[in-house]
This record gives sequence, structure tokens and C-alpha cells, in this order.
Amino acid sequence: MRTTRTVLARPALIATLALTASFLLTPYAADARPEPPVREGSPLDHHAARTPASAAQRALATETPALDAGRGYPRRQTLSPDPENPADKSIKLGLTPYHAIAPKLNALQRLGDRVSVEITGRSAGGHRLYLVTVTAPESDRAARAQERMRELIENAPATAAKSPEIKASYKAPVFFNNNIHGNEWEGTDASLALIEQLATAKDSKTEDLLDRTRLYFNITANPDGRIAGTRANANGFDLNRDFVTASQPEVRAMRQIEIDKQPAVMLDLHGYVNGTLIEPTTPPHGENYEYDLFLKNTYANALGMEAAVNGLGYTPSKDGVEPAQIPFRDQQEGWDDWPPIFTPQYAAFHGTVAAHTVEIPMTVNNDAYDTLPVAELRRRSAINVDVAGAALRSTLDFVHTHRTSLIADQIEEFRRGAAGAKQVPVSSETVPGVPGIGPEDVYTTAFPRAYVIPAGAGSQRSATAAAHLVDHLIANDVRVDRASSAFRLGGRSYAKGSYVVDLHQPKRGLANVLLADGRDISDKVSVMYDISGWSLGRLWGATVRAVPGGNLTGVPLHPVPAATPVGYVAPHGTLRLRLDDPQEFGALNSLLQQGVPVRRSADGSAIVPSSARDLAATAAKTYDVAFDATKTTGTGALHRVRVAAAVTPGELFALREMNFEVTPVSTEILNAGFDWSTADVLFVSAGLDRDDLTEAARGALDAFLAAGHGFVGRGATGAALNSAAGLLAVKPVEGNGDANGVVRVVNSGPVTAGAPDYGFVYAPVWFTDVGPGVRVEQSYATGSPLVSGHWRPLDDGSGGPAAAAGRASVVSGPHAVLFGTEPLFRDHPKGELPQVGRALITMAHASSG
Repeated sequence: MRTTRTVLARPALIATLALTASFLLTPYAADARPEPPVREGSPLDHHAARTPASAAQRALATETPALDAGRGYPRRQTLSPDPENPADKSIKLGLTPYHAIAPKLNALQRLGDRVSVEITGRSAGGHRLYLVTVTAPESDRAARAQERMRELIENAPATAAKSPEIKASYKAPVFFNNNIHGNEWEGTDASLALIEQLATAKDSKTEDLLDRTRLYFNITANPDGRIAGTRANANGFDLNRDFVTASQPEVRAMRQIEIDKQPAVMLDLHGYVNGTLIEPTTPPHGENYEYDLFLKNTYANALGMEAAVNGLGYTPSKDGVEPAQIPFRDQQEGWDDWPPIFTPQYAAFHGTVAAHTVEIPMTVNNDAYDTLPVAELRRRSAINVDVAGAALRSTLDFVHTHRTSLIADQIEEFRRGAAGAKQVPVSSETVPGVPGIGPEDVYTTAFPRAYVIPAGAGSQRSATAAAHLVDHLIANDVRVDRASSAFRLGGRSYAKGSYVVDLHQPKRGLANVLLADGRDISDKVSVMYDISGWSLGRLWGATVRAVPGGNLTGVPLHPVPAATPVGYVAPHGTLRLRLDDPQEFGALNSLLQQGVPVRRSADGSAIVPSSARDLAATAAKTYDVAFDATKTTGTGALHRVRVAAAVTPGELFALREMNFEVTPVSTEILNAGFDWSTADVLFVSAGLDRDDLTEAARGALDAFLAAGHGFVGRGATGAALNSAAGLLAVKPVEGNGDANGVVRVVNSGPVTAGAPDYGFVYAPVWFTDVGPGVRVEQSYATGSPLVSGHWRPLDDGSGGPAAAAGRASVVSGPHAVLFGTEPLFRDHPKGELPQVGRALITMAHASSG
């Protein structure tokens, strides 16, 4: 849990919020609206992950198919029951356990012809993900007509704007997302209750609503967490931070709903902030949105939800429920919509012109769940269901009233992108009806004309990385073209096969927010809610070039549905596998696990004997990597690398993505007794403190390291263990703990060989007083190393980017490597993952020579 620094900024608009200063008088004080507000899920996880390998394997193997668009409604199916689970954490709250959802959905389908159920995928833990659609019945022909209109809105928005058919008969899509944080349960139950009400209502208002809308309910976005009572899924991931990376199957399922259903309005139901927090947010606002359209509709719907929630009649003195709050109106900073890692912010790039996180009020998770009486927990949960239901119903009223303008605004968003039109800065004139807009709310960007991902010899560090990036863009519904012959653009020549992302496309905002450098916003606000920089163009290992202007007419381009595979095996001779991409490490570790005698070359590549060509061919196809011919024989044999890892969930997942054999460890696990003979190298970044080990556990750890086994550390925790063990003679310096973003780096050693000239940091660390035998592998760039993000000095002037400039960010020695950057953060900076792969291989082989 992390506290944001928030200032009430628009006093003329918030006099009614003075009530929030009162303390609650109920027997169990129910978290009066915090000042400052509180957010859960710190970006920095200090606990060692213990998630099962099976969950990672499921996430890495799962494909998310497109949803059926041409079949009519209802789409009935009988869902098989799940085994009853008396340990499901929702039971204690009087809520619907996961195993009861399938029978409930079967019953709802039997109520009439308005309710349909589809399975959009499975969670990391293997549980089904349910999408319920509520709408008036449609024939197959009518459903195809709706899909044709949806496609016209996205692909030909100028034509769609003039279409009388769309104006008269297109059903406005609305998306309700529930329970993305598994221990914020009540949105699921509120949605199930609303579905039942809509399924049976006979009044003309409901009939007209369902004739003119399709309502989509993601019943529980995180069944693993719902069952276990955890914020995260079975892989330990906060799903509401994963939309840029989409490493988890639940997020890929939600992404596909956004693409296929194209909602104009969405709610993401969360908890717990008292009073109920209803977006839009405080600044800074994402600079790639069409924010005038977004703010106009999001604020208007927020007012309706606020009235509905307050109209339930709950009071601070009687119930412990504070009045609702709207951050845009009521606070100055601390609850921003800058990064597209959150569900509503990501949805905005797919045409959602009113999108909200709604934080319901009464805390029932974490300590409250463990300590409060069941009766009090159920009282709170009942209030939460009521509040969530009020927000849902108010949104339906908003859509029913404003359907025509909502669809028109979605069309206008896509039209601006396709036409390359300028954004419209928000102001009292451009967004009438939203009071208090000031210069602090104005964020726009200069879109480049295009991005090029070059092909050809020497143009890419890794063709695999380029293909991976292209496939990721396409999976996000970004349009990518490929050149059928060589061309010139923006004063540069590019080879045949290069990819071009034309920014004159409906979802230009999404293309740019993924590929652009981003912006240093350190001077805009004092603190950010979460990450502030994430550029795939800089962090994913592919070369990406922005083309500021120019004309694409005459450039020989054709759209592609996927990147051209790069998997290849030279037909003759010894084979060479570069190790510049996570997929290449996956292929290497697969070969090593099969007993292939791989050797290491002087440049860090892997040398595979010609006798293993068939196995290399399988790896090339599986991992989409290239094995080139070489005459190099290699400098030393490689063997399987077994990693004991006290790391965060994102890091553990990234290690498994690279196919390392990983055994999770922690202070607790070592104290219980750990067999160090099962490990070749120790990787520590979280959850292992040498001072908290028992004497026996400390002795076993020290013996492992003293025997010459390798150590890799990351951040303050890894540096502390290094100091305690006396491995590398360096002094770690911790920067601002809130600082994060994309930084420039200078690579200078074998561990960082071939790495991009950019890294990612969160709570950056650097190393001074570098002693004998220590190599500086990488340094923060001189000048100002921050490219994009938020990194301020601390109040005493220390810990800022100027203090880090030119300092060592990665150091190594004979038996240890230390990282001050975050190369595996949430499995996101793909181009940085190989640095850790190289470090682990180097250190694992240190003791064996």
C-alpha cells in the first residue's frame, strides 16, 4: 500500500466535501475517506515470489482467439460446474464464490432470450473467464449488420459519421469489468444482480435500452485472486498494471474484448476508497488521448454515478460511508491517468469515450478480512454491492440518454487518427460543462508521421525482437505495413522487409503511446500513481525510428496480419545463436535441458554443434529464432543453469519466460532448510534478508557463496546481501524511491553486450567507490539520464538523476553481478531481459570454470 500526496485543488467546487473530515462513529470504523487517498499495490514488491511454474507455463502458452462476431444473440451454452471449494475467500463475505458462478450463469440464461455467455479464455490458474452479453435478441443477419457497422466506425470513420443506419440502429457497446483485483470482490455480485434484473424486466425503458445497446459483463477478470483472496492472479501479477505488456492471459482476454466489442463506455469496478472514488482523474493526463472527447463524457457520467451513489442514503455517522468523490474535481494530483497500464486508460485508445475506475467504499480485504467479525464484513460487502449496483445502473441511464453523442464521439476519435488531425486541447470552451479546467490539465503531443522498424543486415540487434514487437503491435490492433522493396522515408533508406507503422490510422494514440519515447514529467506533479515511462520503442530490444514528417505515397507498403517469422537454421556446419532476446535464451535453455553440448563464444553467443541441427530446427520454430552458420568453436562448455531466486513475481515470470530452471527461495524457505546442491546461482532482489536468517540457514548460504557459486543481485535488497557477503567492493547508493522511467545508459561490459542504450528504473540504485576486481558493465548516461518518466531529487537534494549521471548502474566481478536498474520489471523491458540471462549464465559457470 502506498500513499499519494494529494491536495484539494478546486475549493469552489468541493465545499460539500467538508464532511470528510469527520471521524466515524460506527462500532468498527470503516475507513473514513483518506486524506491523502491511499492506493494499494506498490510498484515495488518486497516479497519473494513463490508462484507455481505451471501458472507461468499456462500464461506463456495461452493464445487468445478473436470473439465470434457474426453469430446472433442469445448465444446459449450450458456451463459445466466447477468443484465446490469451501476455501473460496468470497464465502466469508456472503458473496458469490467462483464455483457458484457457472450454475448462476446457466440459470440466468434460462430466464429468457436476453442473456448470453461466452468463455473468453482461462486464467493463469486455469479458471474459465466468462463474458456475459445482455441485449435484445438478434438474428445472425442482424449480428452481422452490427459487426459491419462497428467495422465501419473504426475503419472508415468519415463515412460512418454520415451513416443514417449507424445513427438509427447501431447498438452502443458498454463494458463492465469486474474483480480485476481478486480481493476487491463486489463488482461481480453487483453485475450478476443487474443481469438478473435486466433479464426479466418488462418495462418499456429496459426494452428500449436493450434494443439500442449491447451490455458486456466480464464477470470476474481475476478468478484466481477471487478464490484466493489476493490482489494478483496465480502468477502474482497485478492485472491492472499489465495492459502495455499483456504478459498475462486474463489481460489478453480483456484486450480482445476491447478490440472486438469496441465499447463506447466502460466501468472498471474496484475497492476500496471511502467515499466512493469515481474517475476522471487528476493530472497528468495521458498526452496521446483525444482528451476533450474523453473528459466530456467521463465527467458527465461521473456526476450521474456520484448522484446515484450518494442517493442511496448511506451516511458517515450511521453507516460509515462518506460522500462520493471525483478526483478531477476534488484533488490536485496523486490519482492520474498518465500510463495506459490501467483498464480504463487502455480502453480509451480503443474508442471508449467514457471510462472509469470506480473504487467502492468499505474495506473488506487484507487486515480487515482477517480481523473483523463476519457480520461486520458482510454488512460492509452488502453496502459495496449496493454502491457498485448504483454506479452500474446510473451508467446505463447515461448511455440510454446519450447513445447518439457517445457513438458520434467514438467516430470522431477514430476520424482524427485516420486523418492525422490535430488534437483538441481541453478548455472551458472545448469541453463545456466541465468546471475547473486549467493549464495543468492540458496534455497533447506531436504525432510523428510514422515509425519504421528496419529490416536488413545490421539494422536490428535482434530480428526476433523486431518480429516480437510487430506481433505485439498487431495484437493491440495497431496497423502495421511491410515494405515489398527498398524505400526512402524521412531522409533515410530502408531495406525491403522493413515494417512501417503509419500514424494516420484510427488507433494512432495507441500506436504512439506504445512506441514513443514518452516525456519527462518530473516538473509537472510531485508524485505519480504508478509508472511514468514504458517506451516499447526503447525497451523491447528492436530498433525503432520515428519519422517526424513526410509523405508515404509511393512507399511500397502492404498491411500484414503478423510479423514474418524469422526462425531459421543454416543448412550446413556449426550453428550460432545470438543471445540478445528472451526468446533466444528460451531456445538455448531448451537445448541445454535436452543435453545438447552447447559452447559459448567470445562474444557471448551460443555455439551449437551440427549434430543437433534437428533439435535446433525445433527450437527455431518454437521460439522464432535464427541459427546462423559459423566457424567458431566456442571458448567453453555451457550447462543447464539452475537458479535459486528470491525475486518479485514479475522477475520470476521473466526468468521462466527465458526458460531458466528456477526454484523460488526466501528468508522463510531458507530458514526451513534448503538444499543448495539443487542450485548453480542465486538471484536476489526481494524477500531475502541475511540478518533474518537462522544461524544454520546463514551458514548454508555463506557456504554456497564461499564455494564460488555465482550471485546476481538487483536493487537495494540484492546490494545489501552483496555487502553482507563481501562479494563486490562497491558502495550502493539508493535514489528516490518513487523515481521511475526510461533512462539512457552506456554499456561497457560482456553482461550488457548487445543491450539497448536504454534501461528502465524504479527506485534506481547506482554504485560508487568501485574497488579492485570490479568491472563497470553499464553506467547511467551523463547529463540528464532520464528520457521519460518521473524522477525528482529528494527534499535534501540527493537521489535525483543528476546524482546518478555517469555512475555505474551494473557492476560485476568473478562471482557476482549487481543491477541498479530494473531489467525484469513486471516482465516488461524485453530488451533488458538478456542482461540478466547473461549474468546468470556467467555466474552459474563461475564455480565450474
